Amino acid sequence: MRLIRVHTPQPLQPGATIALTDSAAAHLGRVLRLRSGDAVTVFNGDGNDYSGSIVALRGARVEVALSACVAARPESPLAVTLVQGIARGERMDIVVQKATELGITRLVPVQAERSVVRLEAGRAQRRQAHWHGVAIAACEQCGRARLPVVVEAQPLPAWLGQPPTGALRLQLDPGAEQSLASAARGAEAVELLVGPEGGLSPAEQAAAAAAGYRPCSLGPRVLRSETAAIAALVVLQATSGDLR
Repeated sequence: MRLIRVHTPQPLQPGATIALTDSAAAHLGRVLRLRSGDAVTVFNGDGNDYSGSIVALRGARVEVALSACVAARPESPLAVTLVQGIARGERMDIVVQKATELGITRLVPVQAERSVVRLEAGRAQRRQAHWHGVAIAACEQCGRARLPVVVEAQPLPAWLGQPPTGALRLQLDPGAEQSLASAARGAEAVELLVGPEGGLSPAEQAAAAAAGYRPCSLGPRVLRSETAAIAALVVLQATSGDLR
């Protein structure tokens, strides 16, 4: 039996009846065609799932009676911040979706010298909201009850200039001698830097290294940016996370 999960930002507690509106209500009523009495699971990012059932559907409004708080699937013991060179359109959406499914804690989109996409302030905010929505949909599908933080896009130098957080800093470099798996073994928190479609420039690689990002390789093949990000996250989770 399929478990229907939907996100809402409002406070949740057993015994309450909540109203879902906008995209969440449309998804349940118009896309899934649920009816009164159908079971749903609601989450708001606090780490728990709240089981309930639909008690009313009124146009663009769906009311759900919550019956119990259920512990959701645990988060990975490895906290991963993905610092991702912004890719074009659908490719970036794929990165956000799959990175969420693979358990990242935070996504930092960065504009690099070779980035094809250039985001001005207003557009950057719109893209952040869009990527946040992609992450929500991925959490609904994969069973996560905590949303990854999606930071507003910024230039790579601005990110590199911020104080380190204490996480192990790694950057993907096809020419690096050390493998990502060996570099990440035993880590509890990782900041992974992945370049855009054209990769990081030599100057950016040097600046990242000066900021503490150790060059690491994923193997003998040069991967697309979105492929590299997904493959690297699998390696990290298999080495130090919840895919061991």
